[in-house]
Amino acid sequence: MSRITTPFDARSTASEVIEGVNLTGKRAVVTGGASGIGLETALALATAGAQVTLAVRNTEAGERAAADLRTATGRDDVRVARLDLTDRATIDRFTADWTGPLDILVNNAGVMALPELARTPEGWEAQFAANHLGHAALTLGLHGALAAAPAARVVVVSSAAHLMSPVVFEDIHYTARPYDGWSAYGQSKTAMVLFTVALAEQWAADGITVNALHPGGIVTNLQRHLDDAQLRFVGAVDEQGNRLEVPPGWKTPQQGAATSVLLAASPYIEGVTGHYFEDNNEAIPAPDPAGMVGVAPYAVDPTLANHLWKETLHLLGH
Repeated sequence: MSRITTPFDARSTASEVIEGVNLTGKRAVVTGGASGIGLETALALATAGAQVTLAVRNTEAGERAAADLRTATGRDDVRVARLDLTDRATIDRFTADWTGPLDILVNNAGVMALPELARTPEGWEAQFAANHLGHAALTLGLHGALAAAPAARVVVVSSAAHLMSPVVFEDIHYTARPYDGWSAYGQSKTAMVLFTVALAEQWAADGITVNALHPGGIVTNLQRHLDDAQLRFVGAVDEQGNRLEVPPGWKTPQQGAATSVLLAASPYIEGVTGHYFEDNNEAIPAPDPAGMVGVAPYAVDPTLANHLWKETLHLLGH
Protein backbone atom coordinates (compact mmCIF):
# COMPACT_ATOMS: atom_id res chain seq x y z
CA MET A 1 0.00 0.00 0.00
CA SER A 2 1.39 3.41 -0.97
CA ARG A 3 2.02 6.06 1.65
CA ILE A 4 -0.89 8.48 2.18
CA THR A 5 0.07 12.06 1.33
CA THR A 6 -1.76 15.38 1.12
CA PRO A 7 -0.96 18.85 -0.28
CA PHE A 8 -0.11 20.02 3.25
CA ASP A 9 3.16 19.87 5.17
CA ALA A 10 4.80 20.80 8.47
CA ARG A 11 4.28 24.53 7.86
CA SER A 12 0.56 24.26 7.12
CA THR A 13 -1.88 25.70 9.64
CA ALA A 14 -5.21 24.41 10.87
CA SER A 15 -7.03 27.20 9.03
CA GLU A 16 -5.33 26.23 5.77
CA VAL A 17 -6.23 22.57 6.22
CA ILE A 18 -9.89 23.33 7.02
CA GLU A 19 -10.35 25.86 4.20
CA GLY A 20 -13.29 24.90 1.99
CA VAL A 21 -14.50 22.16 4.35
CA ASN A 22 -18.15 22.43 5.43
CA LEU A 23 -18.97 20.79 8.78
CA THR A 24 -22.46 22.24 9.16
CA GLY A 25 -24.61 19.80 11.11
CA LYS A 26 -21.59 17.89 12.44
CA ARG A 27 -20.89 17.49 16.15
CA ALA A 28 -17.38 17.31 17.58
CA VAL A 29 -15.76 16.68 20.96
CA VAL A 30 -12.21 17.89 21.66
CA THR A 31 -10.60 16.77 24.92
CA GLY A 32 -8.27 19.35 26.42
CA GLY A 33 -9.87 21.95 24.18
CA ALA A 34 -9.32 24.91 26.50
CA SER A 35 -5.75 25.69 25.43
CA GLY A 36 -2.90 24.88 23.08
CA ILE A 37 -3.52 22.79 20.01
CA GLY A 38 -6.82 21.56 21.44
CA LEU A 39 -8.16 25.11 21.38
CA GLU A 40 -6.85 25.66 17.86
CA THR A 41 -8.43 22.39 16.74
CA ALA A 42 -11.76 23.40 18.24
CA LEU A 43 -11.52 26.82 16.58
CA ALA A 44 -10.93 25.30 13.15
CA LEU A 45 -13.80 22.81 13.49
CA ALA A 46 -16.22 25.45 14.78
CA THR A 47 -15.20 27.88 12.05
CA ALA A 48 -16.09 25.19 9.49
CA GLY A 49 -19.57 24.85 11.00
CA ALA A 50 -19.27 22.07 13.58
CA GLN A 51 -20.99 22.21 16.94
CA VAL A 52 -18.02 21.73 19.29
CA THR A 53 -17.91 20.49 22.88
CA LEU A 54 -14.78 21.21 24.90
CA ALA A 55 -14.24 18.27 27.26
CA VAL A 56 -11.99 19.69 29.97
CA ARG A 57 -10.87 19.07 33.54
CA ASN A 58 -11.00 22.76 34.47
CA THR A 59 -14.44 23.99 33.45
CA GLU A 60 -13.67 27.61 34.39
CA ALA A 61 -10.83 27.65 31.86
CA GLY A 62 -13.11 25.81 29.47
CA GLU A 63 -15.82 28.46 29.75
CA ARG A 64 -13.29 31.22 29.08
CA ALA A 65 -12.07 29.35 26.00
CA ALA A 66 -15.63 28.72 24.85
CA ALA A 67 -16.44 32.42 25.18
CA ASP A 68 -13.43 33.25 23.02
CA LEU A 69 -14.50 30.68 20.44
CA ARG A 70 -18.04 32.05 20.35
CA THR A 71 -16.66 35.53 19.73
CA ALA A 72 -14.20 34.36 17.08
CA THR A 73 -16.69 32.21 15.16
CA GLY A 74 -19.99 33.93 15.79
CA ARG A 75 -21.42 30.61 16.98
CA ASP A 76 -23.40 30.35 20.19
CA ASP A 77 -23.34 26.54 20.40
CA VAL A 78 -19.80 25.94 21.70
CA ARG A 79 -20.31 23.77 24.78
CA VAL A 80 -18.19 22.88 27.80
CA ALA A 81 -18.35 19.61 29.76
CA ARG A 82 -16.20 18.36 32.61
CA LEU A 83 -13.89 15.44 31.90
CA ASP A 84 -11.00 14.24 34.05
CA LEU A 85 -9.22 11.41 32.25
CA THR A 86 -7.94 9.94 35.51
CA ASP A 87 -11.42 9.92 37.09
CA ARG A 88 -13.68 7.19 35.73
CA ALA A 89 -16.74 8.81 37.31
CA THR A 90 -16.37 11.93 35.15
CA ILE A 91 -15.77 9.82 32.04
CA ASP A 92 -18.84 7.71 32.74
CA ARG A 93 -20.89 10.84 33.40
CA PHE A 94 -19.74 12.45 30.15
CA THR A 95 -20.61 9.40 28.05
CA ALA A 96 -23.93 8.87 29.85
CA ASP A 97 -24.93 12.49 29.33
CA TRP A 98 -24.10 12.49 25.61
CA THR A 99 -27.16 12.14 23.41
CA GLY A 100 -27.39 11.78 19.65
CA PRO A 101 -24.72 11.05 17.05
CA LEU A 102 -21.10 12.16 17.36
CA ASP A 103 -19.23 12.83 14.12
CA ILE A 104 -15.76 13.75 15.38
CA LEU A 105 -13.90 12.79 18.55
CA VAL A 106 -10.45 14.34 19.03
CA ASN A 107 -8.55 12.69 21.89
CA ASN A 108 -6.17 15.58 22.43
CA ALA A 109 -5.66 16.07 26.19
CA GLY A 110 -2.63 14.67 27.94
CA VAL A 111 0.13 14.90 30.52
CA MET A 112 3.85 14.68 29.84
CA ALA A 113 6.95 13.56 31.74
CA LEU A 114 5.60 13.59 35.29
CA PRO A 115 8.76 13.90 37.41
CA GLU A 116 7.59 11.52 40.13
CA LEU A 117 5.67 8.26 39.95
CA ALA A 118 1.98 8.97 40.46
CA ARG A 119 -0.87 6.51 40.54
CA THR A 120 -4.62 6.69 40.12
CA PRO A 121 -6.93 5.16 42.75
CA GLU A 122 -6.91 1.98 40.63
CA GLY A 123 -3.12 1.76 40.99
CA TRP A 124 -2.46 2.69 37.37
CA GLU A 125 0.58 4.77 36.45
CA ALA A 126 -0.80 8.27 35.91
CA GLN A 127 0.48 8.98 32.39
CA PHE A 128 -0.70 5.63 31.05
CA ALA A 129 -4.01 6.23 32.83
CA ALA A 130 -4.60 9.75 31.53
CA ASN A 131 -3.17 9.54 28.04
CA HIS A 132 -4.32 6.06 27.10
CA LEU A 133 -6.79 4.44 29.49
CA GLY A 134 -8.88 7.56 30.07
CA HIS A 135 -9.22 8.24 26.37
CA ALA A 136 -9.90 4.56 25.72
CA ALA A 137 -12.74 4.56 28.26
CA LEU A 138 -14.16 7.74 26.74
CA THR A 139 -13.96 6.40 23.19
CA LEU A 140 -15.48 3.04 24.06
CA GLY A 141 -18.24 4.80 25.99
CA LEU A 142 -19.07 6.92 22.95
CA HIS A 143 -19.11 4.00 20.52
CA GLY A 144 -22.86 4.08 20.07
CA ALA A 145 -22.86 7.81 19.33
CA LEU A 146 -20.01 7.44 16.85
CA ALA A 147 -21.67 4.48 15.14
CA ALA A 148 -24.89 6.50 14.82
CA ALA A 149 -23.12 9.17 12.76
CA PRO A 150 -22.32 8.65 9.09
CA ALA A 151 -18.56 8.17 8.65
CA ALA A 152 -17.53 9.26 12.15
CA ARG A 153 -13.87 9.99 12.78
CA VAL A 154 -11.76 9.41 15.89
CA VAL A 155 -8.50 11.35 16.07
CA VAL A 156 -5.83 10.24 18.56
CA VAL A 157 -3.13 12.78 19.42
CA SER A 158 -0.07 10.66 20.17
CA SER A 159 3.54 11.85 19.88
CA ALA A 160 6.95 11.11 18.40
CA ALA A 161 7.79 10.36 22.03
CA HIS A 162 6.32 6.91 21.38
CA LEU A 163 9.78 6.20 19.95
CA MET A 164 11.12 6.39 23.51
CA SER A 165 9.40 3.22 24.69
CA PRO A 166 7.19 0.35 23.59
CA VAL A 167 4.42 -0.79 25.92
CA VAL A 168 6.15 -2.93 28.53
CA PHE A 169 3.29 -5.35 29.08
CA GLU A 170 5.16 -7.18 31.83
CA ASP A 171 5.19 -4.04 34.01
CA ILE A 172 3.01 -1.31 32.55
CA HIS A 173 2.47 0.46 35.86
CA TYR A 174 6.05 0.46 37.19
CA THR A 175 5.51 -1.89 40.07
CA ALA A 176 8.90 -3.56 39.61
CA ARG A 177 11.06 -1.44 37.31
CA PRO A 178 12.46 2.01 38.18
CA TYR A 179 10.19 4.87 37.16
CA ASP A 180 11.29 7.31 34.48
CA GLY A 181 8.96 10.11 33.44
CA TRP A 182 10.00 10.11 29.81
CA SER A 183 9.77 6.36 29.27
CA ALA A 184 6.37 6.38 30.97
CA TYR A 185 5.24 9.15 28.66
CA GLY A 186 6.61 7.29 25.63
CA GLN A 187 4.89 4.07 26.68
CA SER A 188 1.55 5.87 27.03
CA LYS A 189 1.90 7.40 23.58
CA THR A 190 2.77 4.03 22.05
CA ALA A 191 -0.35 2.61 23.68
CA MET A 192 -2.42 5.33 22.00
CA VAL A 193 -1.12 4.33 18.57
CA LEU A 194 -1.62 0.62 19.22
CA PHE A 195 -5.17 1.29 20.38
CA THR A 196 -5.75 3.23 17.17
CA VAL A 197 -4.69 0.21 15.13
CA ALA A 198 -6.92 -2.07 17.19
CA LEU A 199 -9.96 0.22 17.06
CA ALA A 200 -9.63 0.64 13.31
CA GLU A 201 -10.04 -3.10 12.92
CA GLN A 202 -12.67 -3.56 15.63
CA TRP A 203 -14.90 -0.75 14.36
CA ALA A 204 -14.41 -0.99 10.60
CA ALA A 205 -17.87 -2.50 10.13
CA ASP A 206 -19.40 0.50 11.91
CA GLY A 207 -18.02 2.96 9.38
CA ILE A 208 -15.86 4.65 12.04
CA THR A 209 -12.33 5.62 11.05
CA VAL A 210 -9.56 5.99 13.65
CA ASN A 211 -6.16 7.57 13.03
CA ALA A 212 -3.30 8.76 15.26
CA LEU A 213 -0.81 11.57 14.87
CA HIS A 214 2.25 13.38 16.13
CA PRO A 215 1.46 17.12 16.20
CA GLY A 216 5.08 18.29 16.32
CA GLY A 217 6.85 20.30 18.98
CA ILE A 218 4.65 23.14 20.26
CA VAL A 219 5.11 25.33 23.33
CA THR A 220 1.95 24.69 25.38
CA ASN A 221 0.90 23.83 28.94
CA LEU A 222 2.01 20.27 28.18
CA GLN A 223 5.54 21.24 29.22
CA ARG A 224 4.42 22.48 32.65
CA HIS A 225 6.09 19.58 34.49
CA LEU A 226 9.52 20.09 32.90
CA ASP A 227 12.28 21.71 34.93
CA ASP A 228 14.71 24.26 33.50
CA ALA A 229 17.25 21.62 32.46
CA GLN A 230 14.61 19.59 30.62
CA LEU A 231 13.20 22.69 28.92
CA ARG A 232 16.70 23.57 27.77
CA PHE A 233 17.29 19.99 26.60
CA VAL A 234 14.21 20.01 24.35
CA GLY A 235 15.04 23.50 23.11
CA ALA A 236 12.09 25.31 24.68
CA VAL A 237 14.35 27.86 26.43
CA ASP A 238 17.56 29.57 25.37
CA GLU A 239 20.88 29.38 27.17
CA GLN A 240 19.90 32.33 29.36
CA GLY A 241 16.77 30.47 30.52
CA ASN A 242 14.32 32.58 28.53
CA ARG A 243 11.32 30.60 27.32
CA LEU A 244 11.04 30.78 23.53
CA GLU A 245 7.65 31.47 21.98
CA VAL A 246 8.48 29.28 18.96
CA PRO A 247 11.83 27.46 19.36
CA PRO A 248 13.80 26.60 16.20
CA GLY A 249 12.24 23.58 14.51
CA TRP A 250 9.06 23.83 16.58
CA LYS A 251 5.58 24.80 15.41
CA THR A 252 3.07 27.44 16.32
CA PRO A 253 -0.12 26.13 17.96
CA GLN A 254 -1.93 26.77 14.66
CA GLN A 255 0.58 24.57 12.83
CA GLY A 256 0.53 21.99 15.62
CA ALA A 257 -3.24 21.61 15.30
CA ALA A 258 -3.14 21.14 11.53
CA THR A 259 -2.69 17.36 11.48
CA SER A 260 -5.47 16.90 14.05
CA VAL A 261 -7.80 18.98 11.87
CA LEU A 262 -6.71 17.09 8.77
CA LEU A 263 -7.66 13.75 10.32
CA ALA A 264 -10.86 15.15 11.82
CA ALA A 265 -12.30 16.80 8.75
CA SER A 266 -10.29 16.79 5.54
CA PRO A 267 -11.67 15.01 2.47
CA TYR A 268 -8.10 13.88 1.72
CA ILE A 269 -8.38 11.39 4.60
CA GLU A 270 -11.90 10.16 3.88
CA GLY A 271 -12.12 6.41 4.49
CA VAL A 272 -8.54 6.19 5.81
CA THR A 273 -8.21 4.27 9.07
CA GLY A 274 -5.59 2.71 11.32
CA HIS A 275 -2.68 4.96 10.32
CA TYR A 276 -0.21 7.28 12.06
CA PHE A 277 0.46 10.76 10.65
CA GLU A 278 2.88 13.60 11.19
CA ASP A 279 3.25 16.93 9.37
CA ASN A 280 -0.10 16.31 7.62
CA ASN A 281 1.06 13.14 5.88
CA GLU A 282 1.34 9.50 6.83
CA ALA A 283 4.55 8.94 8.77
CA ILE A 284 7.34 6.83 7.35
CA PRO A 285 8.77 3.88 9.30
CA ALA A 286 11.25 5.35 11.77
CA PRO A 287 14.69 5.13 10.17
CA ASP A 288 16.37 6.15 13.42
CA PRO A 289 14.37 6.11 16.67
CA ALA A 290 16.85 8.56 18.21
CA GLY A 291 15.92 11.06 15.50
CA MET A 292 12.32 11.22 16.76
CA VAL A 293 10.93 11.02 13.23
CA GLY A 294 8.53 8.47 11.80
CA VAL A 295 6.63 5.63 13.42
CA ALA A 296 8.14 2.72 15.35
CA PRO A 297 7.26 -0.76 14.03
CA TYR A 298 6.17 -1.81 17.53
CA ALA A 299 3.55 0.98 17.58
CA VAL A 300 1.67 -0.31 14.55
CA ASP A 301 2.21 -4.04 14.99
CA PRO A 302 -1.19 -5.80 14.69
CA THR A 303 -0.27 -8.53 17.18
CA LEU A 304 0.80 -6.00 19.80
CA ALA A 305 -2.30 -3.92 19.03
CA ASN A 306 -4.50 -6.93 19.73
CA HIS A 307 -2.60 -7.57 22.97
CA LEU A 308 -3.06 -3.95 24.03
CA TRP A 309 -6.75 -4.11 23.10
CA LYS A 310 -7.31 -7.10 25.38
CA GLU A 311 -5.26 -5.60 28.21
CA THR A 312 -7.17 -2.32 27.94
CA LEU A 313 -10.55 -4.03 28.07
CA HIS A 314 -9.36 -6.03 31.09
CA LEU A 315 -8.16 -2.94 32.96
CA LEU A 316 -11.34 -1.02 32.18
CA GLY A 317 -13.57 -3.92 33.14
CA HIS A 318 -15.14 -4.38 29.72
